[in-house]
Amino acid sequence: MSGNFNISSSPHIRAQITTRDIMIYVLIALIPAACFGIFNFGISALTVIAVTTLSAVITEAVYQKLMHKRVTADDCSAAVTGLLLALNLPPAAPWWMCVLGSIFAILIVKQLFGGLGQNFMNPALGARCFLLISFTGRMTTFVYNDVVTSPTPLAAMKAGESVDVLDMLLGNTAGTIGETSAVAIMAGAIFLLVKGVIDLRIPGTYIASFVIFIILFGGRGLDGSYVIAQLCGGGLMLGAWFMATDYVTSPITKNGKILYGACLGILTGVFRLFGGSAEGVSYAIIISNLLVPLIEKLTLPKPFGKGGER
Repeated sequence: MSGNFNISSSPHIRAQITTRDIMIYVLIALIPAACFGIFNFGISALTVIAVTTLSAVITEAVYQKLMHKRVTADDCSAAVTGLLLALNLPPAAPWWMCVLGSIFAILIVKQLFGGLGQNFMNPALGARCFLLISFTGRMTTFVYNDVVTSPTPLAAMKAGESVDVLDMLLGNTAGTIGETSAVAIMAGAIFLLVKGVIDLRIPGTYIASFVIFIILFGGRGLDGSYVIAQLCGGGLMLGAWFMATDYVTSPITKNGKILYGACLGILTGVFRLFGGSAEGVSYAIIISNLLVPLIEKLTLPKPFGKGGER
């Protein structure tokens, strides 16, 4: 009889969807934001996307080959990291900075900590923060309509200037390649929701807690235009739907996801309103990534029959 059974470790029930399937869905969901970025910024944005994505895939394949590991570049996770990094870069980023960012994301943040599933922070955002600290001038200089411009809509609001909310919603503004159009980002987010790749707990709590924080401490009260501009400006929408929801660096418990989203919203609000920069999404997500083990420890349900009082 023993020959009729296959004894193995858990999990014994497995989903049909694979890692590669999930990554392909994410790549498809990022197409609207990437295409709008190319439309909005031109050939320079296409170059950044191509160089960054290709560099990420090559870095992963070369490292795994040199370390005599199974090459997993075909699971598309490196391509997702490269594309997300590209969408977080200014369209005028030089090619060498794109390559350096991809190498840092894949080699330092991902592979040196064990590869996919072992990294402690989002690789794309880790690389973005590395580039932002190392090359602040280049990372904060944006080109729009062939004009070099420093202030983004968020920076303009922080300086007390008025902004066009409709332009921010549609994406007709300066910024990084993939963050400008909230409409394009939401189109991809809806696709992920329909496919069941993500749920509303993290992005919903993130956005809701951020809105509450802005209303309470933004100094504008229930000013709808101001709140919408804060939501559409910078990398909040891209971060909430595509990077905060990263499986590896976000909690697995339901209550943990809600607490994680609340941390993201509060930290983003603090950085935007009281920090030196108008943005704050990248640092908010990275700090919250570091809090995930603690969040899971606090929200992990007790096994049946354990922890009860006599």
